[in-house]
Amino acid sequence: MDWDVMISYLPLYRDALLLTVKIGWQGVLLTFIIGVFCAVVIHLRTPVLRLITGVYIELFRNTPLLVQLFFLYFALPKIGIRISAQTCGILGLGLLGGAYMAETFRSGLENIAPIQAESAQSLGMNRAQAFRYVILPQAVSSSVPGLLANVIFLLKETSVFSTISLMDLMFTAKDLIGMYAKTMECLTLLVVFYLIMLLPVSILGSFVERRLRHAEFGN
Repeated sequence: MDWDVMISYLPLYRDALLLTVKIGWQGVLLTFIIGVFCAVVIHLRTPVLRLITGVYIELFRNTPLLVQLFFLYFALPKIGIRISAQTCGILGLGLLGGAYMAETFRSGLENIAPIQAESAQSLGMNRAQAFRYVILPQAVSSSVPGLLANVIFLLKETSVFSTISLMDLMFTAKDLIGMYAKTMECLTLLVVFYLIMLLPVSILGSFVERRLRHAEFGN
């Protein structure tokens, strides 16, 4: 193990980490927006929108992110739609994650007893207010374990961004290995930097889960 070489590579990995985190978390934010919208559509049983949402969820949950990125980055330009590699990464991650988040949020909504909405309406709230202030917060709370698991899964999926020439962690590692053949050093740094990105999320997720469990059950 050449420690001097590893130290010299640190700035490259740092820049790659910043790009990976930037694209990853923007994609995660998009997944929450898409997921909540789709879950609400399914929960409210809106006929046409529910069908479209169902098709979207099945399509993106049953195709790999790599294929989706290839379609966005290489196929869409053939019909005149060109998007940058970063936008492609964010959109691809958002669409994939949105399908998973939708199912997670939907499960959370279905766990809320109908009496909750009825009680809120008996207090003078209309249906929209009851959903916003009573149903949705409880659904999000009960969905936290699944949501956090999805976030970690999506951040790990950023490793395929290198296939569309994004200078992420994986691209940097492969590029350095190809140029200097320092395989052990490059892969060790790759593991370390992915841990730097993912371990805090995992620790924070465990802490939030414990807090929510304590708030709900008192232990």
